[in-house]
Amino acid sequence: MPQLLRVQNFNVSSDGYGAGENQSLERPFGDADPGEMFSWAGATASWPMRTDPGGSRGLDDYLTRDYDRNIGAEIMGRNKFGPQRGPWQDHEWQGWWGAEPPFRTPVFVMTHHERPSFTLSDTTFHFVAGDPATVLGQAREAAQGKDVRLGGGPTTIRQFLDADLVDTMHIAVSPVKLGAGVRLWESPDELLDRFHVDVVPSPSGVTHHLFWRK
Repeated sequence: MPQLLRVQNFNVSSDGYGAGENQSLERPFGDADPGEMFSWAGATASWPMRTDPGGSRGLDDYLTRDYDRNIGAEIMGRNKFGPQRGPWQDHEWQGWWGAEPPFRTPVFVMTHHERPSFTLSDTTFHFVAGDPATVLGQAREAAQGKDVRLGGGPTTIRQFLDADLVDTMHIAVSPVKLGAGVRLWESPDELLDRFHVDVVPSPSGVTHHLFWRK
């Protein structure tokens, strides 16, 4: 089986933004309200950070459960890893996720400013400055035959789309408008020259867009 590059459970607003403006330490998604954007996933029985029993079943739960299926490595942009810009002032920042990040695989953080790798629990973060194809090659080697997840943010996903490296995508479109921020697309129709797509509305209010290569 080929190793796929997959975008899994990536959320955008109805006007195509994956994050708002003014990202900060306190607001990882900037002006976007994560409660509005991601509530569909947090309500599911399979939400990995769920601490109480219960949760919804059905389509949303199925897609949430699929998040880490056969994933051996993740690629993310620096803005997903943290709010800092430019050269690292120090190496104290170790991501938004605390001592047990949810990835449980090697993670390749794309940045112009490399720093030493480090490990938290069962996740090792590597900081790499290559182009998308080079970074994907590193991630595939680390994934040891499993697929690679492209975690975002929107700018990073666009880089890999522009390089024609993405095999499948699941984009969840939430019924909120941001009006500004970091955009994945103006319309999903932009991708129809290269991808098939199924568009599936959910009772939760989000609309799931499932893309696969033609």
